[in-house]
Amino acid sequence: MLDFIATEQSDLRGGVSPWQAGAHRPIRHPLTESIATEVLIVGAGITGSLMAEHLTRQGRQVCVIDRERPGMGSTAASTAMLEWEIDRSLQELAAIYGFEPAAEIYRLSLGAVAGLYELVQSNGLAPTLRGRNTVYLAGGDAGARELLAEHELRERAGLPGAFLDRRTLSAEFAFDREAAIVSPGSAEVDPLRLSHALLSLAERRGAKLYDGEAVGYDSGGRTTHVALDNGCSIEADHVVLATGYVMPDIVTSDLHKTASSWVIATPRQSPQQLWRDGALIWEASKNYLYARTTTDGRIVIGGEDDDSVVAQSDRDRLMPRKATILLDKLQRLWPRAEPFAEFAWSGAFSTTVDGLPLIGVVPGHPRLYAAYGYGGNGITFSYLASRMIGRLIDGERLAWFDHFAIDRAPVV
Repeated sequence: MLDFIATEQSDLRGGVSPWQAGAHRPIRHPLTESIATEVLIVGAGITGSLMAEHLTRQGRQVCVIDRERPGMGSTAASTAMLEWEIDRSLQELAAIYGFEPAAEIYRLSLGAVAGLYELVQSNGLAPTLRGRNTVYLAGGDAGARELLAEHELRERAGLPGAFLDRRTLSAEFAFDREAAIVSPGSAEVDPLRLSHALLSLAERRGAKLYDGEAVGYDSGGRTTHVALDNGCSIEADHVVLATGYVMPDIVTSDLHKTASSWVIATPRQSPQQLWRDGALIWEASKNYLYARTTTDGRIVIGGEDDDSVVAQSDRDRLMPRKATILLDKLQRLWPRAEPFAEFAWSGAFSTTVDGLPLIGVVPGHPRLYAAYGYGGNGITFSYLASRMIGRLIDGERLAWFDHFAIDRAPVV
């Protein structure tokens, strides 16, 4: 459920994930001279790929730069659980911003997953994409009473789902928890294959992909000049920052923070060792456990989030202990699984105090756009960002964009 991101070029993630590169791996080309373009996208991961696909479909001239191979940073370490339910429950979000804004945000997230699913299916981009239900399990301080209240608020907001008590949950899914909310409308995918397919499609429409790291931004004129580490520069009418949580100095937010998470993937399991329908699993607790299956029968389970650990060396040092904890939690959650970690990885992830992303115009820089702070909804919010920023570049601004504004007021 998390999208992992980097602090430095050599500090992207630890360990190895099970995701595979797509059949057509986008290749960066060297940039030997300064150029001009209509839109420059900084970052060729899943956010940059979604942006490139959308803007080229709109007929824009697009260039994409990245300092490393496309998708091999944060995207390769994502768990790619495409959920519309966000890190803050609807109850929590309503307590911060009021019911109507919170309900609208949840409906926008639901629509984003549906839009992404349609995009992938209509273009035949990712055979690993599968629609999924989510099972939101009681956990921590959230028991049956709290989940029932959340379900009733979701019903009021027009959101789909059903409340399951302990007996029904056990009978239908064999999970031994006090209660759960089961909701349709989510999905799962191999994130690396999806990112490569999107970027390849954008390239076929004319997008250019270059090797380069942005080291400076000058947006004082009618266009923005982006200086690269090789001495060249790119002049663009619009610049989109899709660089994880590595934000340049011109982007600031009191809401933004970073943390670390750890993930393991089991060996291939038999069908009898997997839970019903391969549903996406997550817990109703602050530092929740999350789990999914893969097309080849693995179980991916993660969590153990820690906002005091960011450096890769510290994550690597903790990985054996975190993997052991996750295996123990897997055994308690689903005793039928073979409790062995064939893959283990970790990374820092970007989140915000209110659980909502930071998407939109960079304050003070009207032709510079950014997308950060995704938390556990990385690819869902990446899709939403591509549609928002596409409209902003077209000169269209909708009222609901304020929910995700980079300069929105901090939560009190």
